Amino acid sequence: MSCYFRHMKDIFEEAGIEVTKENKNEIDRIIHGLVEVTYKNCPPTWKAVKEQILGDDKARSQFIERLKRELKDQDQGKARS
Repeated sequence: MSCYFRHMKDIFEEAGIEVTKENKNEIDRIIHGLVEVTYKNCPPTWKAVKEQILGDDKARSQFIERLKRELKDQDQGKARS
């Protein structure tokens, strides 16, 4: 799993996302995109996530909604293929 996923268990639970072996890379790519950090660059990604969500409940909720929406869009795109 990505180095920061263990810190985001509560985010994933709140978003209703179950991280599995099959979807972890997709979730990782989405999170990198949400915080605009080059994929596979783990520490800066976690830093950017923390800067966006820690201490700001509204920003945290917005991040969770964006994550859910992006994951749903990805899943819908796969279903159309």
